Parts: sequence; structure tokens; C-alpha cells
Amino acid sequence: MSTTNSVETTGIKIDFSKVEGNLVPGIVQDAKTGQVLMVGFLNETSYQKTLETGFVTFWSRTRQKLWMKGETSGNRLRILSAATDCDNDTLLFKVEVEGDGLVCHEGTVSCFTKSIALPVSQESR
Repeated sequence: MSTTNSVETTGIKIDFSKVEGNLVPGIVQDAKTGQVLMVGFLNETSYQKTLETGFVTFWSRTRQKLWMKGETSGNRLRILSAATDCDNDTLLFKVEVEGDGLVCHEGTVSCFTKSIALPVSQESR
């Protein structure tokens, strides 16, 4: 592990120092449909594991351990491409979901299924 809270891969340094616990958000998107499937957090170790295996591996903040998404359900996230944002502190993984394709622990394809009703502002009427 680096003592500077960053990992350099192919010339890009990921900055793990901005979030408490040295974490970066990892957005997971279906490469075929473009649908955002989930968001998790990675530390330096889970990021390295992700790069080594080709499957998204997160750091569980609640369990305080590494977890490869789908390791028990079979719905692993095979990385087809990866990118970082302009600040190098957020990752985007475009993936192919293995198994039955249900990424969320609630049995849905995406974790983003709960609509929020937004108030209509006076200015937009």
C-alpha cells in the first residue's frame, strides 16, 4: 500500500485521501444498457484486487472487510472498462453482470429503484 493514499495505474493516480477512511466511490454501470446498477466504496486494497481479478471488489464500511460483489449470489460484476473523474477521486466501472443479473441485495437489477417525489418550484411553472 502507498503511504500517500493514492494508487497509480497506467499513469493515473487515484486519490484515496479525500474521504474519511481513504475511500473512493465506485459507480457501477451496465455496459450494454447504460443503467447505473449500484455505488460502493473502494480503498487501495480493494482497488488493487479489482484490477487484478477483473471483477469489482469493494470495501465494506459496515463489515470492515473486502467483498467481491456477487461472490455468494453469483452476480459478479465483470469489468469491461474503467474510468476516473477529473479529480481522480471517483471510479466508474462499466460491467457485464454474471449470473441472473440481479445486482441489488433486494432482488432487483439496480439498487436505484426508489423514486423520490420532487416538489415543483414556482420558477419552473
